[in-house]
Amino acid sequence: MAGGATGIGRASLRAFRAQGDNVLLVDINRAEAEAACREPGAGRALALVGDLTDAALPKSAVTAALDAFGGLDTVFVNAGLLRAAPLADWTLADWQASLAVNLTAPFLFAQAAAPALRASPSPSLLFTSSTGALRGHAGMPAYHATKAGLVGLCRSLADELSPQGIRVNCLLPGWVDTPFNGPFWSHQPDRRMAERDLVGAIPLRRQGTPEELAATVLFLASPAAAYITGTSLVVDGGYTAV
Repeated sequence: MAGGATGIGRASLRAFRAQGDNVLLVDINRAEAEAACREPGAGRALALVGDLTDAALPKSAVTAALDAFGGLDTVFVNAGLLRAAPLADWTLADWQASLAVNLTAPFLFAQAAAPALRASPSPSLLFTSSTGALRGHAGMPAYHATKAGLVGLCRSLADELSPQGIRVNCLLPGWVDTPFNGPFWSHQPDRRMAERDLVGAIPLRRQGTPEELAATVLFLASPAAAYITGTSLVVDGGYTAV
């Protein structure tokens, strides 16, 4: 799992371990990643600290997982980078960092993991995209562009890898109440009003929880989803339906 020290990733880590799965967690946040792996769980958890802008990290992570656990069934690339600023304030470095974490890293993880996944009886690649792939918000051009690109990557990889038994899917969370969304809220002139308007636009009239998304992650990674591949599954309380 790439990205699981907080939010959806941490809830997914707990859920995988609760059902007995062993997990290698790759994250840049050493303190939180190690704390997450120390939590009790039926399955083992190991932390690998690394920066997803490092193109060598995915191969190292796959090797570490195979060395620790002897095989690989699911690769869940959940890490993301969200930056918000007026267009004129964006730098090329900002744009490239978003591209590296949100789009290049998932590609490199797929490339590194595919040979090992072929040996699994139920192999799955899962990427966290976003409903930001379907609609836009001012100030976040890189986030929306890369999350939309991730949907296209999923479809292409599904066409190539599914005949080999490897399912490839995208999770598209809507608004989930985690610190990850901090840059978006900081970019709003009036956060309280923006939050009120947002919740009013969600048919279920609330943001989601990390645990609700983790349940969907487990489903997509499980044999229960054996006939699902190339899909972008929206979990957003109806936000993009209206």
